[in-house]
Amino acid sequence: MKKLFTEALDKFDKVREHLKTQLSAIRSGRAMPALVEQIKIEAYGTMTPLIELAGITAPEPRILVISPWDKSIIKEVEKALQMSNLGAQPVVDGVVIRLNFPALTEERRKELVKIVNSKLEEARVAVRNIREEIIKSFKDKKNTGEISEDDFFAAQKELQKIIDDQNEIIKKMGEEKEKEIMTI
Repeated sequence: MKKLFTEALDKFDKVREHLKTQLSAIRSGRAMPALVEQIKIEAYGTMTPLIELAGITAPEPRILVISPWDKSIIKEVEKALQMSNLGAQPVVDGVVIRLNFPALTEERRKELVKIVNSKLEEARVAVRNIREEIIKSFKDKKNTGEISEDDFFAAQKELQKIIDDQNEIIKKMGEEKEKEIMTI
């Protein structure tokens, strides 16, 4: 049973890491490289994340500078940035692309909070799916006689405690991101 709990904790870690990555890609008051790192660029015949094709810096709080390592793909990078719905138009400046992000309006901040809440719900659903998968394993073990009914209920109780902890962590991550977005 410890093996099941260890596997579950690994899966929960992956859910939290995925959520963290998704939340970092949501714009707050500052322009951060994480906003564009995972944008897929069609280069060399494949879709590749921007971070693998260019250096990304934030020289000022609302400006990102993207320097493709291969200057021949600058048009593809520009096109992908235009299609990405970032709220900033890319400006090609020789061999670099500048993204100047306007200040967030109250309306846009509320939209971003809704996006954050949808990402949080996706993470909670993933946690519930993992819980259901583990409970199914417990039931199978109980039905085959590998564990007693008392052990089954004790394991369920322990699992629910872990689930509650995971949901609390997810909630805190969401609250921090919402605070970051709503801070002017």
